[in-house]
Amino acid sequence: MSALLELTFVLLALASCRGLQDSGIDEEPELVFQPSKFGSLWPLPQKVQISEVSFKLSPSNFQISDAKESRSGSSCSLLQLAYRRYYDYMFEGVKKVDRSARADPTELLELQVWITSPDTECDSYPTVSSDESYELSVDQPVAVLKAPKVWGALHGLETFSQLVYEDEYGAKSINYTTISDFPRFAHRGVLLDTSRHFLPIKVILANLETMAMNKFNVFHWHIVDDPSFPYLSKTFPELSRKGAYHPYTHVYTPADVKMVIEFARLRGIRVVSEFDTPGHTQSWGKGQPNLLTPCYSGSKPSGTFGPVNPILNTTYDFMRKFFKEVSSVFPDSYIHLGGDEVDFTCWKSNPDIQKFMEQQGFGKDYSKLESFYIQRLLDIVTTTNKGYIIWQEVFDNGVKLKPDTIIHVWKGNQEKYQLEMANITSAGYQTLLSSPWYLNRIAYGQDWQGHYRADPQDFKGTEEQKKLVIGGEACLWGEYVDATNLTPRLWPRASAVAERLWSAKEVTDIGDAYSRLSVHRCRLVERGIPAEPLSPSFCPHEYKGI
Repeated sequence: MSALLELTFVLLALASCRGLQDSGIDEEPELVFQPSKFGSLWPLPQKVQISEVSFKLSPSNFQISDAKESRSGSSCSLLQLAYRRYYDYMFEGVKKVDRSARADPTELLELQVWITSPDTECDSYPTVSSDESYELSVDQPVAVLKAPKVWGALHGLETFSQLVYEDEYGAKSINYTTISDFPRFAHRGVLLDTSRHFLPIKVILANLETMAMNKFNVFHWHIVDDPSFPYLSKTFPELSRKGAYHPYTHVYTPADVKMVIEFARLRGIRVVSEFDTPGHTQSWGKGQPNLLTPCYSGSKPSGTFGPVNPILNTTYDFMRKFFKEVSSVFPDSYIHLGGDEVDFTCWKSNPDIQKFMEQQGFGKDYSKLESFYIQRLLDIVTTTNKGYIIWQEVFDNGVKLKPDTIIHVWKGNQEKYQLEMANITSAGYQTLLSSPWYLNRIAYGQDWQGHYRADPQDFKGTEEQKKLVIGGEACLWGEYVDATNLTPRLWPRASAVAERLWSAKEVTDIGDAYSRLSVHRCRLVERGIPAEPLSPSFCPHEYKGI
């Protein structure tokens, strides 16, 4: 770590925060910055040793290249683009001098990237089973990054860039380091909601970039909901023409979607789309007649509509065509189908629904009608050869699920979600956790500490049950979030979730995390990400957008 950064944070950590002390607001304990022996690595690798021996890095002499033994070769555009990106991160703003200048004997001249497996997956999409492991050895004159697949190499490049710092004279330096690293969980996601507020493509791409800096690997795109339908469907163009906030300026075209998917792939990030039904579908009904259930006031239609109408064959014809398109547009092997928060009021008011309930023998239990719909939808999606993720209500209501179904837990306080995780895994299903990581809920002070302490495997269950937890997601719902405040609200608070999902279970030192995260936040700012501050402080390189 640079001497300037150390001095900055030590001095400011000792400063009094009178505004907090006098506020009367319950706070997480005040933390004091102490330089970490792990520098500013985030998330912390599984095994890392950093020596005090340092080497210089010169923008004129240093390069990132393929190792001679690597299976990737120079034809792997994913890696070549990453080399350029990380070189720029490390040397942005540093004046480049003549390459013919003689190298300093203490310089590190090269980072060689060695892909060890015959199938590098360079032209593939990342999956839930992708190998993201890597090994990094920083020595002079050549550092070596070894990874079985390109996904691990991408993470290793990020780690290498985080090891680079400025010494007391402002020279780029890096210490002798050995790292062996892999993620604790396979699914490490961020959910963004683009229905309640439309998010411009550039905002989505900026956050994909930041996700890669934190080793997240899933972008959960909650693309449509009640307020608007911005997804431009080729099969049903009326959905966005009538359901989006604006049919031209506030839609994601096929080219937009393709761009997001490719941008994410180049950073080792999966794009999992969510099209939530039968609830959260008011915007769908504007462009698709007879899809939603007419609500009644007494014996007459009220003119309002409820969830998807589950008793019409036309509903399933529509869903079959729509999800066939979705499965071809989004290459990931999973689709998120939602299934949460279905309000039965409208169904209960509709005489046709009441008659159907009687015919089916459902009595007055409308959760059975919901299950009837969900079951048919799952059968439709199964024919597209996609797996599915569903919110926990679908499991709670007893819907018959495929063995590979992933159940997403979002409800309740710690006691309730821990019980839910135990119940799901005891039934043999894989699960994701989001309950403690709803980042749209903000609190005064350092609420990242609570996010950091939450652990997806912290529930009563066997080791076999714990293995069914494949990870979790930080969620940023869009009721009060748009392009103006999304990024600072998300970062670096989501970084706390990133370390919990990547690093070893034993990495729980909140003081050390604070010290590393403080500098990591400054690194995000230096890279052009308007990440909000953790405490009264300043960064040597303040945000350029101000």
